[in-house]
Amino acid sequence: MLGRFRRRLGAYYERLLQRELDGPDRAPTHVAVIQDGNRRYARRKGEAATAGHRAGAETTERVLEWCQDVGVSELTLYAFSTENFNRPPDERAALFDLLCEKLREFADADRVHENDVCIRALGDVERLPERVQEAIEYAESRTAQYDRFVLNVALAYGGRNELLTAARSVAGDVERGDLDPDDIDVEAIERRLYERPVRDVDLIIRTGGDERTSNFLPWHANGNEAAVYFCTPHWPAFSRADFLRAVRTYEHRERSWRRTRARRALALLKAVGEPELAEARAVFSRFRDSLPKTERAGALDVAPEGVGPNRVANDHRDGRDADRPE
Repeated sequence: MLGRFRRRLGAYYERLLQRELDGPDRAPTHVAVIQDGNRRYARRKGEAATAGHRAGAETTERVLEWCQDVGVSELTLYAFSTENFNRPPDERAALFDLLCEKLREFADADRVHENDVCIRALGDVERLPERVQEAIEYAESRTAQYDRFVLNVALAYGGRNELLTAARSVAGDVERGDLDPDDIDVEAIERRLYERPVRDVDLIIRTGGDERTSNFLPWHANGNEAAVYFCTPHWPAFSRADFLRAVRTYEHRERSWRRTRARRALALLKAVGEPELAEARAVFSRFRDSLPKTERAGALDVAPEGVGPNRVANDHRDGRDADRPE
């Protein structure tokens, strides 16, 4: 009886969280997940580490669906880091077997093809066993034609190594005379990170209780000032409510940042001088119209005096600003 009540309460809470979100047009475009806690989850249940990894793989499938439900277009999963090569051989072997199984299973799944999911691997995949490389090639080739949703699986991945490899490539091109140092820009680096473009990361989620980003996608996350959501559930126990809270955290930060930008812009315009208030009105109006309806009333708080909706008429009178005291 108590279990059924908890399930009903949980379902109600999920619906409440869903209603609080702004909608697909405001959702993060690219979510990156550090799937921490598989082994601790298994230990708490008195099971082997491999059981925790397998339970985590089931969570991964659910998160893919949740991302599509809220309007996310790209998901990156930190599946195997360069540091994971230091784990015991039997645990690594079981992980590699599970990766092979899931990559092939995903590549053949009807839901992947129905939703045009493109599967890609990020990282130094040549360090992986041949059977894993073959599974990666299979999954990528089976889904290469899709572009509606991108699922990146970070394997043998390390952010520092990624940047170091790109830097070495740039240095080599400069030394050979193929690249002028003055032509080194953001695009030059990004072309050397991955064969196909990766969107800037909007939101990083880390499960398991640790509050660090573990060298994950530094170029695309730190450079974009991605929001970060840390939560305590181990990855296999990560729920839809946890996911929705993470998206809500991102949206709250974006709302705050939009208001801050508006305050700065409007304060700057007013500081320039009263005659520029007409332009300020136009800027404020465009900003306010771009907000969700629930935020428009609060946006009035950021408007400088004379820019509110009741003061938008009569721009000038007898060569003087209409809002200037007579």
